[in-house]
Amino acid sequence: MASPKAFHINSPFLESIDMSKRTGTEVYLKMESSQPSGSFKIRGIGHLCQKIAGPESKGVVCSSGGNAGMATAYVARKLNIPATIIVPSSSPELIREKLKDQGATVRVVGKVWDDANDEALRLTQTDGLTYVPPFDHPLLWQGHASIVREIKASLPSKPGAVVLSVGGGGLLCGVVEGMKEVGWASVPIICMETEGADCFNAAVKAGKIVTLPDITSEAKCLGSKTVCSQAFEYIKEGNMKIISELVTDQQALQAVETFLDEERVLVELACGAALAAVYCGVIQRLQGEGRLPVPLAGPLVMIVCGGSSINQAQLEHLRKVLNR
Repeated sequence: MASPKAFHINSPFLESIDMSKRTGTEVYLKMESSQPSGSFKIRGIGHLCQKIAGPESKGVVCSSGGNAGMATAYVARKLNIPATIIVPSSSPELIREKLKDQGATVRVVGKVWDDANDEALRLTQTDGLTYVPPFDHPLLWQGHASIVREIKASLPSKPGAVVLSVGGGGLLCGVVEGMKEVGWASVPIICMETEGADCFNAAVKAGKIVTLPDITSEAKCLGSKTVCSQAFEYIKEGNMKIISELVTDQQALQAVETFLDEERVLVELACGAALAAVYCGVIQRLQGEGRLPVPLAGPLVMIVCGGSSINQAQLEHLRKVLNR
C-alpha cells in the first residue's frame, strides 16, 4: 500500500557565505522556516496524526506555545478533523490569531506550557479528543528524523557538526534518530538554549532530569520546564557527542537581527538561540576549548527551526523588552 502523502516539504538547504566567513568553515542552513506551518514541527506532527488520528477522530488537542499548535491546526485542517489548541497566557496574540485562521479552536489556560498541557490531557478524557504531544513521542521523532535524511541527500560527505535549538527535546531526539539511521553517529550535535528556558542544560549539569521553577526567557517556544526523558537518555548513553550550550535572550535577539540582515529571513527568538552559536562565537569557543576539532571534519549544518510567533511588531516588542 502506498504511504500517505507527507504534510511537510523538503526544505531548502542553502550555503551561507556570511556564516562561513565568520566560522572559517563551510556553513549550510536547513531552512525549516519554509515549512507550511512555519517550523520543523510539521514533520513529526504530520507523521503522528497520520498514524493515530483517522477520519473517525472526534478531533485532536495540542498544548502549545506556538509551533506545535500551528502544525497540529494545519494538519487537522488538511485531514478535515477538528483541532483544539490550548496555549499558555505567555503565547503572543499573533499566534492565537494564526491558529484561528487555520480553523482551530483556541483556549488560553495557565501561565506556561505545563499548565496548558494539563488541560489538554484532561480534554482527552472528558471530550474524547486525540492528544498530540508537542515533543515527547516516538512518532514525532520518527517524523523529525526526515530532516537528516534530506540533509544527507544534499551533502557529499558527513557534516562536521549539527547545531539546533532545544525546547522540550523533540527535535534533538529526531535528529539523533536520523543521524544513527544514516551512519552519522560520530557527528557532534550542539544543543542551544536561552537562559531561563534551559531545561536540557539544567538536566545535563545536574546529571538527572530537573524541572525548572519557571520560564523566565522571552523565547517562549523553548519554554518547557522539563526536557523529555529520551533526550536526556541520549546524554547518559554517551554514544554520541552532544554538547549543551546557553546564550542570553539578548544574544538570541542579536542573532535573529543579524540573520534577517544577512539571510533576509525573519525567525523567532527560539531559533535565534541556535543561530547564536555562530553569531556569538560559541563554535569558535568550543574549538578553542578542544571540545570541537579545528578545523571541523566537514561543513557546519544549522537547523533553522523557524517559528510562527514573530513579525515586525513582535520583533520591536522584543527589542524594547530586552534592550532596556
